Amino acid sequence: MGLREFVVRRVFNSIFLILGAIAFNFFIFRLMPGDPVAILISRQIQGREEMAAAIRALWGLDQPLYVQFVQYFINMLTFNFGLSFTEGFRPVIMSIVARLPNTLLLMGTAAIVTIIIGIITGITAAAKRGGKTDMGLVVGALTFYSIPTFWLGMMFILMFGFYIPLFPMSGTISVPASTDPLVYALDVAWHLVLPALTLALVSYGGYMLVMRNSLIDVLTEDYIVTARAKGVDERSVLYKHALRNAILPLVTMIALTFGFLITGATLTETVFNWYGIGRLIFDSVLSLNYPVLQALFYIMALTVIIANFIADILYGFLDPRVRYD
Repeated sequence: MGLREFVVRRVFNSIFLILGAIAFNFFIFRLMPGDPVAILISRQIQGREEMAAAIRALWGLDQPLYVQFVQYFINMLTFNFGLSFTEGFRPVIMSIVARLPNTLLLMGTAAIVTIIIGIITGITAAAKRGGKTDMGLVVGALTFYSIPTFWLGMMFILMFGFYIPLFPMSGTISVPASTDPLVYALDVAWHLVLPALTLALVSYGGYMLVMRNSLIDVLTEDYIVTARAKGVDERSVLYKHALRNAILPLVTMIALTFGFLITGATLTETVFNWYGIGRLIFDSVLSLNYPVLQALFYIMALTVIIANFIADILYGFLDPRVRYD
């Protein structure tokens, strides 16, 4: 199979997955318990049933299920997510756009730190296979990987926000915010340290273990043995010969990591009160804000599918063998 046929097949697979995600996203919210309109009325406009009928008509909830599905399908494809049940019936897309930069900043910073730490520690562990360094790095990676994110976040807040007040305990910026762009940027970075460090520490273990195991496997290949027999120094064997092939399994992981950037980190953003998509998901679940949740779940599925598609194409380009699987 050539690269063109491989890409075409992946395109059709991705389109099928997107359509399936849209359909699944519609029905799963219809199966969830609770009536968000009734809750909205009880909180804001109690005793006005005519307003409830108007709200149901606004979101098309008074229509037959198949009519709702067709309209929903069109809305998802055109990114018309409607109005939020909360925030004064604000358009859903505006609520998402307002929080998206903070989430991309947090998740992007954490992803870059995670990848760098994971690859470096994985290479170091593989180069020292069986030694104390290898054992220590593996144990450390597994320990952080198994720690609950919210617990580690709260420990950081306790240690470095309360006992040793080096960083803010919550929030995205200080109040009131500075009007100086440089001071504002430094303030955001100051608030970013603890949540980004929390995400990086609990996530780098996966990269570290994959990098280590992949590199160990490659170091046993015949061409590595041949290179050593020719007198190539160990550093060149490791970085020039083995690493190029060993890093291939990380392509998918890296692509999916960046695909998940938009999803936010619900636990971390909630613990640190970070004004991002993860916190929006948490607040929307509590308020049964289904339009926001539907939009977020659809966008999350869309970004992950696209990231997976990009990873497949990159993998097929870098390793032609996968085109024939």
